Amino acid sequence: MTPEELHATLRKIQEPKGYFFNKDQEMVMELMQSLLTNKDRYGYMACPCRLPAGEKEQDKDILCPCVYRVPDVKEYGSCYCGLYVSEEWNEDKIPHEYVPERREPRF
Repeated sequence: MTPEELHATLRKIQEPKGYFFNKDQEMVMELMQSLLTNKDRYGYMACPCRLPAGEKEQDKDILCPCVYRVPDVKEYGSCYCGLYVSEEWNEDKIPHEYVPERREPRF
């Protein structure tokens, strides 16, 4: 699968749920490639903005889309990575604030 194919597949699944890809397409495609790299490396698409343990059970909270996406987008209009955003965020109707890490340190 290519980054473009992954993007198209995820877009069809996520947009009806109200989650949109960041309007910065260059960044989005880099993150798509990182997700595919993690899938090759670990066997699953771990969040590219976090350090996976390499054990799916330990990383289940950061399988993209991670469990933190819902509260992040609700509160900030963007997930931690900036991959998924609200429509308002993409349209610059809300501020683009720093999204703090919600995941507890694992080490």
